[in-house]
Amino acid sequence: MATEVHMPGPMCLMENVKGQLIVNQEALGILSDITQPVVVVAIVGLYRTGKSYLMNKLAGKKTGFSLGSTVQSHTKGIWMWCVPHPMKAGHTLVLLDTEGLGDVEKGDNQNDCWIFALAILLSSTFVYNSMGAINQQAMDQLHYVTELTDRIRAQASTDQEDDVEDSSEFVSFFPDFVWVLRDMTLRLQANGQSLTADEYLENSLKLKQGTSEIDKNYNLPRLCIRKFFPKKKCFVFYPPTEWKKLSELESLCDDELDSDFVQQAAEFCSFIFSSSKAKALPGGIEVNGAQLGILAHTYVDAIKNGTVPCLENAVYTLAERENSIAVQKAADHYNEQMTQQVRLPTDTLQELLDIHAVCEKKAIAVFMDHSFKDYQQKFQEKLVATIKERKEDFIQQNKTASLSYCQAELEKLAEPLRESISRGDFSVPGGHSLYLEARKKVEQGYEKVTRKGVKASEVFQNFLKSLITMENSILQSDKALTDGQKAMAAEQAKKEAAEMELELMRQQQKEQEEAREAHLRTVEENMAQMQKKMEMERENLLKEQERMLNHKVKEIEKLYQEGAGKELDKLKMEINQVARKIDAIKQKSSDEALSVLREILVNLSSSLIKNTLKNW
Repeated sequence: MATEVHMPGPMCLMENVKGQLIVNQEALGILSDITQPVVVVAIVGLYRTGKSYLMNKLAGKKTGFSLGSTVQSHTKGIWMWCVPHPMKAGHTLVLLDTEGLGDVEKGDNQNDCWIFALAILLSSTFVYNSMGAINQQAMDQLHYVTELTDRIRAQASTDQEDDVEDSSEFVSFFPDFVWVLRDMTLRLQANGQSLTADEYLENSLKLKQGTSEIDKNYNLPRLCIRKFFPKKKCFVFYPPTEWKKLSELESLCDDELDSDFVQQAAEFCSFIFSSSKAKALPGGIEVNGAQLGILAHTYVDAIKNGTVPCLENAVYTLAERENSIAVQKAADHYNEQMTQQVRLPTDTLQELLDIHAVCEKKAIAVFMDHSFKDYQQKFQEKLVATIKERKEDFIQQNKTASLSYCQAELEKLAEPLRESISRGDFSVPGGHSLYLEARKKVEQGYEKVTRKGVKASEVFQNFLKSLITMENSILQSDKALTDGQKAMAAEQAKKEAAEMELELMRQQQKEQEEAREAHLRTVEENMAQMQKKMEMERENLLKEQERMLNHKVKEIEKLYQEGAGKELDKLKMEINQVARKIDAIKQKSSDEALSVLREILVNLSSSLIKNTLKNW
């Protein structure tokens, strides 16, 4: 069961040391303990604009993230605070407060750009905090959004055939965008009509018609916000109190603040709690704390190495790690279930294989639940091999348990017979007949022993073989029998031994056939669960592409109204590309991938069967 993480206060996730971002290992350790899905809210904006105050409100605390009270930027790097989600059970709310942008003392625009990009890559809701109205100055300050095409890649390699920018994929994985306007003093109006905050944002994002450099610079940040972010929301905050008291903001009670500001802060928090989604990867794969930590580490490593953080590469790195863990979890689950359910020795091999089939099915389900992006099914292949090895261990344990149990039981039953032989009770006329009666009693007693297991026949046959020399001696020394009777008795003994040998061979052939059928069930079960998972992933991918298409279609309608011809052409190309992807997803059958998986599993099973039969 997932456990909640209660951090007493924020911790630095990424330290900014002389312009270099370094991931804090202690913070990664905290994230690694979070197995719940995470809702990640990141806030960015110019320094000294009150970002930390809002984050403390989301954490449900008056203090935590440092507000500072001077004109200097206070927060350095990216700080993290993980708290139980107040509205979504089974989720953890991860709050990321970022270093203030535009700090004149820092003088490093590159560093600001990376913090901006990382906040987008890590969050499911991205809050941009600014002062006053949305005017050109506010848009100019948001120039970081126009540089994202140089800072982030969706794919490791783009499709040059379509000549569509990689950034056209951003909307499929970018967070929701919330613009918070602080200390707003203007009325929200246009053409004499009152506007809601959302309408005000939409109006502010309208484009200018024209092709001049000024028009391009005006339109670019607006276009980026419209194209990149799937959902947009705006909140307007009035000044919280008179300016002299702003430095004491975190110590002031609500009744000491402007009532409208208090109400606006409450509405903002309510929206974030109710509307922010869990952080997810393409395909709708929800991210937990441990996985968020891996993504953060992967992105920072890319920046350190001078490369652009790439979502596809990060997902691949994450998948490799998570799929290895998924194999281990599934194998451990199989082992645990088998240990609980198997009572050694089992009466038959089939009894063991039936339990194995149930436990294997559950183990495969565990793997499917925890794995993703298993390219060429190499991790599923590893799981099959691992479970096969563990099954063979249980089969061997079953044989060993049966062997020792049968030998011990037979030894007790045969003790009177061996004592009679030692005393010479059968070295008398008619002794052979007495011997056969005594041996029959041992056999009858052995037959009554329950749950002897798979080695029952073999143990008894070996027991009879151990008596052959003594039995023949008793037969030959029995003066009550004629030579003809002795010959007939010897022949009967040979016949019985041959029949037992044949019965043992039949049993081994039956067990080998049961083993083959078990391997086929393994292939079929893996195929069935894989097909179900692929269909679900295909459905999620379709939904994702259709959401992207709807977003672009709505955007093209707005561009028509605004007369943005060149941008219309670009967006039409993007829409055509998405439409082709949707058609390809719909037409693509899972048969090809499943046939590859079947070949892998059959080949693997065949080699394992051969090894099994060698050791039978």
